[in-house]
This record gives sequence, C-alpha cells and structure tokens, in this order.
Amino acid sequence: MSDSTRIDMLYLSEPEMIEAGVTDIPACIDVMEEVLVLVAQGRYRMAGSTANSHGAMITFPADSPFPEMPRDAADRRFMAMDAYLGGRFDVAGVKWYGSNIDNRSQGLPRSIHLIVLNDPTTGAPFAIMSGNLESAFRTAAVPGAAARALAPEDAGTIGLIGPGAMNKSALETFLTVRPTLHTVRINGRRRVTSETFADFVREHFPQITTIEIVDTAEEAVRDSDIVSVAVTGLVGSENYPYIDGDWIKPGAFLSLPANLRMDKEYTLSGRARLVADAKAIYEAWAEEFPAPSHETAFGMIGLYWQDLIELGELDADRVVNIGDVFQGTAPGREFPEQPVLFSVGGMGVEDVAWGKTVYENAVAKGLGTPLNLWETPFLA
Repeated sequence: MSDSTRIDMLYLSEPEMIEAGVTDIPACIDVMEEVLVLVAQGRYRMAGSTANSHGAMITFPADSPFPEMPRDAADRRFMAMDAYLGGRFDVAGVKWYGSNIDNRSQGLPRSIHLIVLNDPTTGAPFAIMSGNLESAFRTAAVPGAAARALAPEDAGTIGLIGPGAMNKSALETFLTVRPTLHTVRINGRRRVTSETFADFVREHFPQITTIEIVDTAEEAVRDSDIVSVAVTGLVGSENYPYIDGDWIKPGAFLSLPANLRMDKEYTLSGRARLVADAKAIYEAWAEEFPAPSHETAFGMIGLYWQDLIELGELDADRVVNIGDVFQGTAPGREFPEQPVLFSVGGMGVEDVAWGKTVYENAVAKGLGTPLNLWETPFLA
C-alpha cells in the first residue's frame, strides 16, 4: 500500500471509451464468459442480504402533491448497480443511471449511465467513465457468449423483436459468433422504427442479404435460428411481447434480456432448455418482490421461471447457470434439437469487469483526464 494519501481518478468520456475499445465485441464476449464462470463459482458480491441484488432503484408515484417530483412513466427510474468481482479483475464499482423513455424525443438515450470503479481494499475511486456504450456492449456480449456455445452452428436467420439500441449491438454480437447469418427479420411496435433499423442493418452489415420487416412476433420467431427479444416498457404481462412455444424452431437459441411472456405449458414441458445468466439474481428479486414478480416488478422471463419455482410448479433444477454450461458442469441441452431460452437479467459484475478492461486499455494508450480527489483528506 502506498504511503501517499493522494487520490487521483481517471475520467473517460464516451469518445475516449470508444478509442479504448469499449465497442470491441469479440473481446467483450471473452470477458463476459470469464465473468459468468466466476459468478457460477461464487467469486463475486453484489448488493442485498444475499449479495445477489440487481441493485437499488428509485421509482416514482403515479401522482404526488409535490409539483417538482417526477411522475411514474415507462422506464422512469434511477438505479445503482454495485458489485465486487474477484478473479483477475479484483475490482469494486457501481453503474449509476437515470432512465426515462421520453428521452428519445429529445435525441437522448432512454438511460444515461455513469460508471465508477474503486480499489477493493481502500475503497478509493480510481476511474469515472461514460457508461452507455459499456452497458450496451456488455449487455449484448452476455448472450453472445451463450450463443457461441449454444446457437446452431450453421445459423442463417435471426428474428429481432424490438428494433432499438439493444438489438443493434445484439445483432453485431450474433454476427460475430455466427457469421453464417444472412437473413434478419425485424418486428417492432411501429413500422417506422423497423424501417429505420433496416436502414441501419443495410449500412453496417452488408453480409446480411435479406431483410424482412414483419408485422407480428410470430413471423419473427418462426423458422429463425436465433431470436433476440429486447422490448422495454410498462410492467404487466399485457404489455409484454408474447411467444408461443410452438413457433420456436427445433434447436433455436432465444436471447431474452428484456420483457417477455410465454405460455406456461411450453415452459413446464421440458421441450426447451431454461438457461439463466445467474439463477441467484432471480432468487434475490423474488425475495424483494414476491410472486408474481414477473407481473409486478420486472418482465424478464427468468423472473417468470422463478415465480413458477416459488409457486411449486417448476423444479428449480430445470433452470441452469450459463457459467456452469461454460465450465462443463451442466449440459447446454438435454437432447440435440432442444431450443435454448436464455434469460439475461444483467449484473453489476459485468459492468465492473468490462469497465476495468476498458480502463486498463485507456491507461495503456494514455487516454483520459486525471482528476484529483485530494492530496490529503480534510477528515481522516
């Protein structure tokens, strides 16, 4: 430990994050696989009594006597996702963000993210960085790592439900691990957003030879080798997109990082393999928001599985950790043509791992602005 009491931090803007490699999908996929193995091994801590909480969230009431207080709306919240990750990362930190879906009408992202990294021994901050691209690319890289292990080797068609920022980075991720993809099917709430997404695909991914804008989720799912659902919005299953199990192609891989509703019979039947980024985070959510938390708290399909487990309708062993699949301690499929449903809840450990990786790249390249916290603390 240094004898100096001086604490300096490195600030990284979004352009500097890009130069430091935050959009490097292949590297991010490798890091996320490493992270998910560490999580499966228990070499991490997050918030809450079980050290598995997604984070702390501020929401707002539907009505308030205080005129300055924001009102409840779709995706309006503040969130702090704090974590410690061991292994070679050995870092603590937090991703802090505010979210409001109305931001898009002002040309802003729905959520605006900031990441702080801390020394795990002293607690001193050593980096503050723009977090939007970090968050987007680690979110895409997690299902990318799972798809590298579990998506059909010769995947040709991908169905995208929700033509927004998450599926933009997800498409790049899936093309990285399955370069055989040649057809994209796009389903959105509004035709104009699907057409804008199609233009994005034409501009950035010339290897895609067929782009179809479809009117229903069923058209996006049927005969697709990979499906990515990335729809956010109001809580409650009536607001979630719906997928019928009979639409799913044998052996398909479904990436499910956002709201979704599926039929119970298919979920309980064993026809699909149920894989989670980390079962423990859904168990922690269930403690905070008792069943049916999928209806009242968050729309990730993994939370629906946890609701069914809590109600005694689904055997907990039916859901496996992707980290255990990576380690070879759990099978990815129980039979060859079994579709895989992969629930992605998102974890602060992913943010601190990719954040530290990009920080180390930035230091090596001489990027960023040094910020001094103090030379000597006024109170010690």
